[in-house]
Amino acid sequence: MIKKLILVLLIYCYPLSAASKPELVLAKVYSADIDVEQYWVSEKLDGVRAFWDGKQLISRGGNIIAAPAWFVADFPAQALDGELWLDRNKFAEILSIVSKHQPIDSEWQTIGYYVFELPDAAGTFTERIRAMQAIHQQQNSPYLKVVPQFRVANKAELFAKLSELEQLGAEGLMLHHQDAFYKTGRSSDLLKLKTYQDTEAEVIGYRPGRGKYQGMVGALIVKTPEGKVFAIGSGLTDELRQTPPEIGTVITYRYNGYTNNGIPRFARFLRVRETF
Repeated sequence: MIKKLILVLLIYCYPLSAASKPELVLAKVYSADIDVEQYWVSEKLDGVRAFWDGKQLISRGGNIIAAPAWFVADFPAQALDGELWLDRNKFAEILSIVSKHQPIDSEWQTIGYYVFELPDAAGTFTERIRAMQAIHQQQNSPYLKVVPQFRVANKAELFAKLSELEQLGAEGLMLHHQDAFYKTGRSSDLLKLKTYQDTEAEVIGYRPGRGKYQGMVGALIVKTPEGKVFAIGSGLTDELRQTPPEIGTVITYRYNGYTNNGIPRFARFLRVRETF
């Protein structure tokens, strides 16, 4: 258990080299009044966002990601925006891989960099999709991917696709307006769609486990920014129950509405918030 705790501390606390914090395109929540025929749709990847400045990968928080030289060897000189991704329901694993100060080659060989935007590129998003695909073909890197974009005919088809992918473990969908020009900041040109809500809370304590979880953490005691305190046990893996997030850590959890007392209903742990 001590070895595991040391590993967790190394992953989340080891200082990383800093870079300029990138300005990124940020999504708003899906609105029912949009015309879905005007949007490109893609799966929302549950990975670590990374900005490629032409020379190095930079995290959303402004830290240089220590990717192996061979991983980025065939990346283009121009800027890219994308997601370092391993697979569905593998966020903890991908975060562990990419936040290490010294990269492990065998781990990086399992992941890809999935591009979904061309920073500061001219043209509409439809035109930028074609440009991203052209870059992918020209660079011929086994680690450089383009997030597949597709169309839906109506909202029924959109929600059917959402249901299909969520049953396979996907986090949700992203919708990008076909005529949108590149613009950083939060915009309705980019929307995220999920069947559940998610937000963050701070870990302030632990509830001891019982039965098969005897000697481990049964639930995290968390506090919301509004001051609501409650427990989250659902979604915790055995590993997290043995080495839980430290007091003061901010976590992301999913929920479905609120109780009469303002407590999130059916709260389920998703991940430790990406801070690097």
